[in-house]
Amino acid sequence: MIASTRIGDDRSAIERPRPMHCRRQRTWFTDAPLRLRGALASGVLHILCCMWLAGSAAAQSAAWESLKGDGAVAILRHAQAPGTGDPPGFRLEECATQRNLSEAGRAQARRIGAAFRREGVRVGAVLASRWCRGLDTARLAFGEATPFPPLDSFFAAGDRAAQTAALRERIGAWRGPGALVLVTHQVNITALTEVFPAEGEVLALRPRPDGTIAVVGRVTP
Repeated sequence: MIASTRIGDDRSAIERPRPMHCRRQRTWFTDAPLRLRGALASGVLHILCCMWLAGSAAAQSAAWESLKGDGAVAILRHAQAPGTGDPPGFRLEECATQRNLSEAGRAQARRIGAAFRREGVRVGAVLASRWCRGLDTARLAFGEATPFPPLDSFFAAGDRAAQTAALRERIGAWRGPGALVLVTHQVNITALTEVFPAEGEVLALRPRPDGTIAVVGRVTP
């Protein structure tokens, strides 16, 4: 008589241990209740956020401190002006043909000036792009400004190399009294420092002996 074998009689196949890499690794975190795990994760994120904010505040404080001596230099991108570039056929002598500061941008420019005063930065001179959004930012923040063509935007035209060289020379020659403030455009700041600034962002600069420019710190708007 031939013995029959039922499927499943050989239990070795289902009882054989799974390889280690297939097993679920249990830790105190995975064993914790879901609500507790969520609270722990949230707490860690909060701590990391606080650490980042503390580091950012310290960096901004250092930037302000570096601007308080004679010979200090600050360069900033104009305040908020919605859009990119300028309308076709714009003219420097007519602000209505250009991209201009919004009301939020005008308020931001005033806050920039208030921040310089609050931090005790003595401003010795203010130079600005001849674009209306540059001059308006400078005048709203500091009361007056001198147009300086090397600060003009070369987004669509202009001489990037020549303007950057002239700006680097002006920065290197500044000895005070007080800080030199430069108001310009993103493309000019990026060409000089390789930093892509936000609208209204301030960079504290220091010329190096080799003629290059170091970014000492940044103040976000």
